[in-house]
Amino acid sequence: MPAGTLYRGREGMWSWVAHRVTGVLIFFFLFVHVLDTALVRVSPEAYDAVVATYKTPLVALMEYGLVAAILFHALNGLRIVAVDFWSKGAKHQKVMLWTVMAVWIVLMAGALYPLLGHAASEVFGS
Repeated sequence: MPAGTLYRGREGMWSWVAHRVTGVLIFFFLFVHVLDTALVRVSPEAYDAVVATYKTPLVALMEYGLVAAILFHALNGLRIVAVDFWSKGAKHQKVMLWTVMAVWIVLMAGALYPLLGHAASEVFGS
């Protein structure tokens, strides 16, 4: 493989993009979380109204997306550490990425009911 082409258009490049996107999404969540928490000092009634909107099925779906972003970002971060600090990491980065994806899918499947069970029962009935 020519020098400098390890990631170009391959799995490593897509994991690089996904890592950045999930990082930005997590930062956005933290920013909104700090703002809505600070709202309690300005107006407790407004804070209660905002928190009430968090109990909707749409926000439950967004919460599931947040868990997906955090989990992928964390698992892929461990893969990046392995690629950077293990002498054979670059050689095995593709296998490690598919391992990360498999673990991520299993964990996200396990989180489906705990995070979305209430929202599904609210939308579709008990």
